[in-house]
Amino acid sequence: MAVSWPAEEIRVNENLVRSLLIQQHPDLAELPIGAFGAGWDNTLWRLGESLIVRLPRRAVAAPSVVNEQRWLPELAPRLSLPIPAPIRAGLPNEDFPWCWSVVPWLDGLPGDDTIVTRPDDAAEALGCFLRELHRPAPVDAPENPFRGVPVTVRADTFDERMTALADEIDVGAIRRVWDGAVSARPWHGPPVWLHGDLHPANMLISDGTLAAVIDFGDLCAGDPATDLAAAWMLLPPSTMPLFDAVCGGLGPDLVHRSLGWAVLFASMLLAIGLDDRPSYETVGRSTIANAISYFDRLP
Repeated sequence: MAVSWPAEEIRVNENLVRSLLIQQHPDLAELPIGAFGAGWDNTLWRLGESLIVRLPRRAVAAPSVVNEQRWLPELAPRLSLPIPAPIRAGLPNEDFPWCWSVVPWLDGLPGDDTIVTRPDDAAEALGCFLRELHRPAPVDAPENPFRGVPVTVRADTFDERMTALADEIDVGAIRRVWDGAVSARPWHGPPVWLHGDLHPANMLISDGTLAAVIDFGDLCAGDPATDLAAAWMLLPPSTMPLFDAVCGGLGPDLVHRSLGWAVLFASMLLAIGLDDRPSYETVGRSTIANAISYFDRLP
């Protein structure tokens, strides 16, 4: 099963970006502008040396920009890693129908395009970041029907991916991990803040360690297991005791649920990677291997 990268719904070019700045943030409009790249939902334009203009490329992504504008400036001060909290908010106009943002440029390479050479430092940085982020969220925090929910809610998606990827993966071994997550006690604490999409492409690596976390488009509240899956996606298994200690002790049920989320995310990345993102395929396969290996060593 290959999953194709979605097509943009509105073509964004330099003239459009500059016109938006001229109309709404004229003090930034004379800075150099250059195309930087595009993700699943957003397109990025470098603005001068220290800024990025981030615009939705699909209508489905537009509400997430509003969520980021509302919540990231509030969350950023309590986090030990930099995040792209918007410093300017852009509004829709006759040329562009959605909200957009100007965010700080953050140094580093995406974790799917480089390797972690200081794994203990990265484990400590990720554990600290998640401990700081995973605090009870307010009642008006964004909702997400796909992230932070009980793993049983995603069972149909998991089954579909296992069927579609059967020629690429060890379905039996992955199902053992998933069944462990389904059998674990569900989250009974208050819904906590979640990044929601914390895979390596959304983590920046610099000097061999985790340096920043980006793309909070799936920001929501719920079970922290969704985010904790990132540990098996970014870090070698040897660092798990350190990661666990920095997080404050995860407990067996939380570990099982996070392993379930890890193989669910991994199957998604593998499917995307088999289409046209080789780095995603690499992450998907390594995550599956890490999760199975760790699960098989659990008491």
